[in-house]
Amino acid sequence: MTAFILRRLLQSLGVLIAVALIAFLMFRFVGDPVNQMVGIDTPQAEVARLRQELGLNDPILVQIARFIANAARFEFGISYQFRLPVTQLLAERAPATLELALVSAIFSLAVGIPMGVYTALRRDSALAKAFQAVSLIGVSLPTFLIGILLIYLFAVTLGWLPSFGRGQVVRLGSGWSTGLLTVSGLKALILPSITLGLFQMTLIMRLVRAEMLEVLRTDYIKFARARGLKTRAIHFGHALKNTLVPVITIAGLQLGSIIAFAIITETVFQWPGMGLLFLKAVQSVDIPIMAAYLMMIGFLFVVINLVVDLLYALVDPRLRATIGSA
Repeated sequence: MTAFILRRLLQSLGVLIAVALIAFLMFRFVGDPVNQMVGIDTPQAEVARLRQELGLNDPILVQIARFIANAARFEFGISYQFRLPVTQLLAERAPATLELALVSAIFSLAVGIPMGVYTALRRDSALAKAFQAVSLIGVSLPTFLIGILLIYLFAVTLGWLPSFGRGQVVRLGSGWSTGLLTVSGLKALILPSITLGLFQMTLIMRLVRAEMLEVLRTDYIKFARARGLKTRAIHFGHALKNTLVPVITIAGLQLGSIIAFAIITETVFQWPGMGLLFLKAVQSVDIPIMAAYLMMIGFLFVVINLVVDLLYALVDPRLRATIGSA
């Protein structure tokens, strides 16, 4: 197991270096950031001095090496737009995005898995058909349209929930804030978390249903029935456990996707998270923020993949034996 973890860590390091190169090269040529920082009447001497301070006059290899070295220390320079350290800006907005992503992931798993199991075990019932219809809607409709519809129904028409913002938050320590401890924070979290988690919920539901139906047709399930085991034990002790292996993969990758693609949801609900900050950075060609955001997303996906691989070994004894003998 130790050798497996070390191999995965080395592979993850290579992936992060590749992501750093892509982030730097991609955003290095999207435009001249100095033009976004100065006015039309700024003297050329001031423009030249600013380019020298930002290191834009250095050779490209020097800039790449400096970027990777700084990224290894979680230093991404100063924002061109806000004139503040990028790490500070991301740290201030990370709690909002992570809180939204966590609640969305819990919603998708807590609702998607039971719905998938029910539609597999009671696939001819009216409720199962209704669940499948809901899943089709969740897969088909774009995220921004779902958010707008929820805002129109629950915020504009019924007036039950707020349509934008994070509500009242509570500071926990020096760098973390949460809205889970206030009523307004919980209300503000409902609509964006449903919007962000609905696609993942329908995906998990359809995956669980398909895998559950496949497992129920296997020989060891027939043998368990022949032994006289109770139906509940067969469904939840044997079938569901073997269904969870692909679900862990999808759930892990979707958690990274929730964080990475929360930009649309944060824009619709004006959620003060990293996605909204990234969108503003794109509009103003703020390269340090864009590169740092891409690096952070790459790091999250690498960590999630490593955790998923370890969870494989815990769920499937066959994989644990394979890893141990490798």
